Amino acid sequence: MYKSAYSSLVFIGIALIWGCNTPNETAQEVVSVTPHQWPGEITERMQTQEDAWNQGDIPSFMNGAYWADDSMLFIGKSGMTWGFDATLQNYIKSYPNPEAMGILTFENKHWRALGSDHGMLVGHWLLTRGDSLEDLAGSYSLIWERIAGEWLIIADHSS
Repeated sequence: MYKSAYSSLVFIGIALIWGCNTPNETAQEVVSVTPHQWPGEITERMQTQEDAWNQGDIPSFMNGAYWADDSMLFIGKSGMTWGFDATLQNYIKSYPNPEAMGILTFENKHWRALGSDHGMLVGHWLLTRGDSLEDLAGSYSLIWERIAGEWLIIADHSS
């Protein structure tokens, strides 16, 4: 009897360990999206942002993609900024004229769905500013949320 009970416990233990180490295919299917499968609306919004920036129009750059709410978060070299209006003012202060703004180029690299109404887009940005100011470049991770049917950035970490 003891041998039978011991064998059963060993079998149950192995089954539990094996079960805990098996990948959860359902969870992987939800979040594993190839880089070019992000929603088309996001590609359009990013292009609209580039165009607005390159025309020297920071308000349109913001209005084209960011959630106009006090809970919107921007993280950059100066730390965290909460709120759409505060982020807009920081952009205007940091880039006071077209020369400082330069020409913006986004290079979207990877989209990860975080559910049906959320996702993260990572990529690179480049500001080409000509001879008088040095070019700037960095990376971004943008958290997007579908709000009232529109994809909007709720958090931006750019460095």
